[in-house]
Amino acid sequence: QAQLVESGGGSVQAEGSLRLSCAASGYTINMNSMGWFRQAPGKEREGVAIIDSEDNTAYADSVKGRFTISQDNAENTLYLQMNSLKPEDTAMYYCAADRRSASTWWLLLHGNTFFEYWGQGTQVTVSA
Repeated sequence: QAQLVESGGGSVQAEGSLRLSCAASGYTINMNSMGWFRQAPGKEREGVAIIDSEDNTAYADSVKGRFTISQDNAENTLYLQMNSLKPEDTAMYYCAADRRSASTWWLLLHGNTFFEYWGQGTQVTVSA
């Protein structure tokens, strides 16, 4: 069994930056698909960024050029660097992982019903 714990969220002003971290513990071998999702109040949870074991990535159009997903396999940690933050980025951010492989583009849209392991979330609030 694997556990995921997010950290790094907080309250920032527009144009600010945050780096989210997702630390994996327990049995973490062969996680081939990883990603970040977010859910704003009154909205459905949506894919933000996906990365696979070959470092292929996919990003939501709304964050392209501003967010960067990366992983440090030696430390079992997933990151999301968030730059040029906008008020519409305000949401609870969740990390997710799964041992199965799939297209990063597909996972961006369908990961909500695919990923086996989920963190509890970290809040990001961006003020205008």
